[in-house]
Amino acid sequence: MPLPTENFSLETALDAATELRRVLAARMHRRKVMGQDVLVPGQLGEALQLPKIISRLTSKQQRYREMGLNDFQELWPTLSARTREKVLDAIGWYNPKELDWDDKRSNRRPVIDPKDGPN
Repeated sequence: MPLPTENFSLETALDAATELRRVLAARMHRRKVMGQDVLVPGQLGEALQLPKIISRLTSKQQRYREMGLNDFQELWPTLSARTREKVLDAIGWYNPKELDWDDKRSNRRPVIDPKDGPN
């Protein structure tokens, strides 16, 4: 199931980047250290420069925040669908078109998109 294109604001990009760092760090890898197998946390977040992106997103200067947002928006499509889904679930992102009618988040009538046509 392809996820819809996400439009991140500075706040949602910061939430997603922070959660992405947590998701990637939760991955454990086996390494041999002095002849013994040891589990070590994943370091893909550092390789993807997430600390730098998060630092830019939290900067006091608007120019750096925008650079961080652009960096995150370039990184996002390169992630696997499973990783993106984990991050979006963790930050509470949802697609209003996929909600059940009785879902409390759908507190108003859905807008019917002309390209979708009548149900």
